[in-house]
Amino acid sequence: MSTGQKLPTQTPVRSLDQRMEALRRANDIRVERARLKKELKVGEVSLSGVLADPPEFLLTAKVFDMLLAVPKFGRVKATRVLNQCRISQSKTVGGLSERQRSELIALLAR
Repeated sequence: MSTGQKLPTQTPVRSLDQRMEALRRANDIRVERARLKKELKVGEVSLSGVLADPPEFLLTAKVFDMLLAVPKFGRVKATRVLNQCRISQSKTVGGLSERQRSELIALLAR
């Protein structure tokens, strides 16, 4: 079978219960993120504090989206901050290296 052809891979069959559980978890994460964004918007929570010890539901969120939730941060300012810290716009909170995380926290604390 070394002809270089790949066999089509099949996704595993999921039961209705598994799909419903995944959907429920995804909805819970969306609700938690929306709540956090509201708290960031009104100033109840600081992004630097959240980034220092991110909750589980935030690990797969984009850093760029979190910056947009902060007051006085628009697309241009968020992009500038990420570029200054050498962080891609597609980077997730959980995917930040320690250097990137500490640099971003220090920049937001100013």
